[in-house]
Amino acid sequence: MKRSQPSTTFQFQKKPKGYFSFLNHFSYHSKLLNTTESMEEERIETTMRNLPPEILRQIVSLIPLKEAVRTSTLSTSWKTLWTPFQVEFDSDPNQITGDTDDEASKKINQFVGLLSKSSSSPELWRFSLQTEKTQKPLFFSAAKGGGGGGRGEELHLDFLAKENEIQRNFNLVYDPTPRISNLSSIKTLHLVSVNKIAGDLVSTLFSSCRFLESLKLEKCSGIQSIDIKASASLKSFEVVGCEDLESIAISAPNLKSLWYRGALPLIQINGCLNLVDVVLDLREGFDRSEFDCEDVLNLLSSLKDVESLKISGWLLEWLCAAGVVFGRLQFRFNKLKELSWFDALMNQTKRDSLACFLHMLPYLEKLFVKIDQNLSSIPCPYFHQYWHEPHLWMDYETVTSHACQLQHLKLIQLEGFTNEEDDQLMMLMNLLLRQSVALKSMTVISPEKESRRVTKVPKSQLKQTSACNPKRIVFSSPNEDYFFGLIEDGNNFLWL
Repeated sequence: MKRSQPSTTFQFQKKPKGYFSFLNHFSYHSKLLNTTESMEEERIETTMRNLPPEILRQIVSLIPLKEAVRTSTLSTSWKTLWTPFQVEFDSDPNQITGDTDDEASKKINQFVGLLSKSSSSPELWRFSLQTEKTQKPLFFSAAKGGGGGGRGEELHLDFLAKENEIQRNFNLVYDPTPRISNLSSIKTLHLVSVNKIAGDLVSTLFSSCRFLESLKLEKCSGIQSIDIKASASLKSFEVVGCEDLESIAISAPNLKSLWYRGALPLIQINGCLNLVDVVLDLREGFDRSEFDCEDVLNLLSSLKDVESLKISGWLLEWLCAAGVVFGRLQFRFNKLKELSWFDALMNQTKRDSLACFLHMLPYLEKLFVKIDQNLSSIPCPYFHQYWHEPHLWMDYETVTSHACQLQHLKLIQLEGFTNEEDDQLMMLMNLLLRQSVALKSMTVISPEKESRRVTKVPKSQLKQTSACNPKRIVFSSPNEDYFFGLIEDGNNFLWL
């Protein structure tokens, strides 16, 4: 469905007297204002550049470590705060034992002791790790800081993947049982490019962070599996860009936030009864041998008590295509208040699978649907065997008639639909309007970020509302009783 473009009339009017002099006057004052602002910015920059080192250290100690490290690019005086200490480390972390007399354990304790030493400002180290398994040293950097203002300290380890050959097919096991002196002040641990040689080292460091609250793994190519057995302190776990990952097992009794981005692995969640916020960003699709509905449904069942869920649309489409009927499952998302669905495109099967999934969300209050053109489309395969029965063949009228009532849904936001997807957008809006009996706001955001509110316009009032509201776009809906109206966001008029 293509929207008709309104006709445009151009009128050329004679400029009033003094018009160009006004423009020149305005231009002069604009340049003067810009010059004044530039001078003020330069004065502030000079002042910051000339601050004494002890003041600079105090500033960086009060901000999160990630932002603190970025200050090194501001000027030479800031950069000197981040001159790394060079440390050579020549023991094999794979030989660590509980025996404190063991030479490798002594070296590890010295390493951890260096990291655990209290400091009033962030610090940066560059380590050289020589092991029996490597022909040349393994270089990695460590940054520690962010403990100001009563916050726990952060530790970032980057194993500099560009300088080291990636070794694949290894596992990471994190157990909170302490084996060496502890890093009790560390609350956030961020690990980048962990490889096979460093795997046991970071596992040992994790076990020493007895009060760790946040753990993030990023760009750790080569890892096949991650096994997390965390203490009661761990509240946040994030995995981003670990391209070879096949399985994640996590047990953390007080975990509240779980974020995953990559291809779909086998995810097993045990004893995480306090999960609130979950992101399953599966933009890389599925690259294992066989798609197992039972594994995915077990994952969804373990997430049934979350309050916020962000999920890739293709996963719901695949489940429905394989015969899963969400309304017939033995569990519901009874605590879920906010759902974010996203994909590269919207078609009939994705739309219908979303409608089917909504049957499991009886207390949903906010729904966000986003089409992201930066994502790659994940094609749905043909399933020879069905988990239950295929049902994505149903026509639109059947899907609409089977739609459940969403008694608590108050806000809907639909973003990124292109002109080619207008028909899908129209049918999705109609479907959601029929389901949502308490809806207060439905917003459509174009790929150009233009926001409009959706209204229902009865056919009997079409001429009247169009005349009163020239900024409204009106187009037909699948329902014969009314049209859809799109009003510029911010307009006070709203009728659903």
